[in-house]
Amino acid sequence: MRISHSRRALAVATATALALTALGSVAGNAADEPESTPVPIVTPDGALFSYVVNTERAGARDTRLAVKAVTRAEGVVVQAWPQIGVVVAHSANGSFREDVLAADRAGVVESVGATRTVSPTEGTPGADQAEGAKKSKTVVGQAKKDTTGWTVDEPAGTTAVPDPGEATQWDMEMIKADEAIEINPGSPDVVVGVLDSGIDATHPDLASQVDADQSVNCADGGRPDMSATGWLPTTSDHGTHVAGTIAAAQNGVGIVGVAPGVTMASVKVVNDDGFIYPEYAVCGFIWAGMHHMDVTNNSYYVDPFMYWCEDQPDQAAAKEAVRRAVDFSTKRGVVHAAAAGNAATDLANNTTDASSPNDSTAVNRVINSGCEDIPAELDGVVTVSSLTQAEELSPFSNRGLGKIDVSAPGSAILSTELDGTWDLKSGTSMASPHVAGVLALMKSAHPRWSPAQLEAAVRTQADDHECTTTTRGPACVGGLEENSFYGDGIADALDAVTLG
Repeated sequence: MRISHSRRALAVATATALALTALGSVAGNAADEPESTPVPIVTPDGALFSYVVNTERAGARDTRLAVKAVTRAEGVVVQAWPQIGVVVAHSANGSFREDVLAADRAGVVESVGATRTVSPTEGTPGADQAEGAKKSKTVVGQAKKDTTGWTVDEPAGTTAVPDPGEATQWDMEMIKADEAIEINPGSPDVVVGVLDSGIDATHPDLASQVDADQSVNCADGGRPDMSATGWLPTTSDHGTHVAGTIAAAQNGVGIVGVAPGVTMASVKVVNDDGFIYPEYAVCGFIWAGMHHMDVTNNSYYVDPFMYWCEDQPDQAAAKEAVRRAVDFSTKRGVVHAAAAGNAATDLANNTTDASSPNDSTAVNRVINSGCEDIPAELDGVVTVSSLTQAEELSPFSNRGLGKIDVSAPGSAILSTELDGTWDLKSGTSMASPHVAGVLALMKSAHPRWSPAQLEAAVRTQADDHECTTTTRGPACVGGLEENSFYGDGIADALDAVTLG
């Protein structure tokens, strides 16, 4: 997003604060804004929970010192990321937050926060014999996410005739991808990281498109799992559908993606229960940065909060960890596209949330401007709303003046499915990969462009669209050049390969 928000997580100065005492408004919130409703994450002794521990400064020294504090506080280190000063830890110690601060003899810890409201179903990766892991074996949470919120409207099993499926791809015509790939289908040197539920690399439209060596599973507690099959889909077809829109092969079979000449990496950030927790997203973004990928697609919001609030200690710490990971990958040359969400909400004027936390019991809560949908509302991310075939805002799509960057087709999109089939899905999850594909084409045509240049160009090149009406949610505001429905306009793949 081009609107800059306060990204600094609330520094937790005392054990009382870390015990989830409701705090006052933080810097970045207007003085007259209410505090967000506290959502305490209760961590009883003996129940395993996942945490992020953020250091004041990135680097090996401070991260090592934070690791020592985690160990003294009866925690098990799952993954340390000295690149951004983040340690992912598990602990069955109910006072782990406070104890980390007390054990931080060097004063390097900035904040500590639980990343979910239930015990991690995966246990503690690589530490089954650790005391904290042993204590947790009988108290693992049983929550399962309703993943229907990722996509909307379309019935399952609408299998399309595989050849020539591209004749039905109205979405490619809308963004002029059918014309663009005749000029430049994308370079195989350009890599798009698909942060999602895995890609079915046996699909005839995807088998030649995925680089297994750059693929990874981040859903094992947030630790990179580089096994040969870890990044493949297990319980969800979502990532496979997204991947087809980005780069399905131009091979005479099925459909054609926006950028069929580029390479994709499967970066699995969704666990088998359907959740994308902060530590998974952190792993995904850092992996993309370490491997110098060019683009990531993010068709999700980070669970379990639809909006992560900076005046709540746990949420603030987790949000800060994700923000650092996004910044790290951006500095390493990665530009990011993200789905705006499917709640028909005006992100610029939203004050309530009734859907969080979604891994236990949701509460009705007041939110403020320090509460954001991540990664969509983080800096360095191109946020995408969804359109129908009639170029109208999809009724389910989130919107917001200054929040939406560009728009793209997202209703009834034909793409790849599991078991070698093709299917229709709807959602901003389907809109975002169109833009990821456009960014990949742009990077192919301009390999020296930075993420900031790509982000600016995809907005500048978007086709202006005036406000339209909608059957659901707040009305459109703004003018032709920028408004709450379309942002700067409809993404244009042809301009991406023809304009300098």
